Amino acid sequence: MTAVISVKDVTFSYGGPVVLEDVHLDVEDGEFLGVVGPNAGGKSTLLRLMLGLLEPTTGSIEVGGRDPSEGSRAIGYVPQYPPFARDFPITVEQTVLLGRLGTARALGGYSRRDRDVANRVMTETESLNIRGRRLNTLSGGQLQRVLLARALASEPKILMLDEPTANIDVRMESDIYELLRNLNQRATIIVVSHDIGFISQYVGRVACVNRTLICHATLAIDGKVIQELYGGDVHMVEHSHG
Repeated sequence: MTAVISVKDVTFSYGGPVVLEDVHLDVEDGEFLGVVGPNAGGKSTLLRLMLGLLEPTTGSIEVGGRDPSEGSRAIGYVPQYPPFARDFPITVEQTVLLGRLGTARALGGYSRRDRDVANRVMTETESLNIRGRRLNTLSGGQLQRVLLARALASEPKILMLDEPTANIDVRMESDIYELLRNLNQRATIIVVSHDIGFISQYVGRVACVNRTLICHATLAIDGKVIQELYGGDVHMVEHSHG
């Protein structure tokens, strides 16, 4: 398989203590990768490095064989916290169309194709029926679907999500991950999560990040691995959704 993202010997610091140290990671084309670890362990920082929003202190990163500042155009990104005020007067449809910026024509506004793509991804994320509503009227789950639709509107080859199910209920969490499973048929997916037990049902590998990084196949995740990652006494509970 071909690595669409390659992280080699990466160390990073915001100017103080080292956040990531000697990190190696190859993300394969078509992979569904989970990224887990404790708070402040470096998970979100790793995503920002791959997006080209940060530069490594040492080491190198390639996205599609190019520098992240160029390769990140192939990435759709759903941040943990929306980078805008919830009361900004913008509708769902207008928000999703923002995902076409950079792919849309420079002059003349959005094209018919731009609107067709927006309609398609709103349908996929079950947000078409709220297209005319303003963001400040949405529930947390509805907003996450809209942000996912905005990321999909750029027709990315890689989809990155930082805690996409934070602050939403368990049923909505399952719905979001089922949707991601379907989207994985056409895009490589990298998702940061705090719930290693839950995402192991969906991902093929788990990247455990706590300053350093170790990858495990989901079947290799056990109590010992979790204890080493998070520290302290922990228990892994087997469960299913019948």
